[in-house]
Amino acid sequence: MRSRYTAFALGDAEYLMRSWHSRFRPAELTLDDKLRWIGLEILDSGEGDGEAWVEFEARWLAGDRAGALRERSRFLREDGQWRYADGEALEPRFAACKPGRNSSCPCGSGRKFKRCCGK
Repeated sequence: MRSRYTAFALGDAEYLMRSWHSRFRPAELTLDDKLRWIGLEILDSGEGDGEAWVEFEARWLAGDRAGALRERSRFLREDGQWRYADGEALEPRFAACKPGRNSSCPCGSGRKFKRCCGK
């Protein structure tokens, strides 16, 4: 899961396609280059009978807006590797907002937005 988040943050569509299970892989993938991924928090995970899941919240910035994607992702074994199959979107704990200069940074660092991701 962390490697897929990193691939989204870096815009590495090739890696994302390779890490997708072949039964669920889309024909093409278009990444939103306006999103800047600023944080990942793993909330829960589990494994059993050739299937695993990870619940996470990934935070983003897009212009002057901040928000989060929360999902429970399902992974299946393929060729000895865990591959992303699909995910269930969940209600984010962090609501989309327009952070002010003196607001806490939405990345979760505890610093002010203007001194962290708002630079």
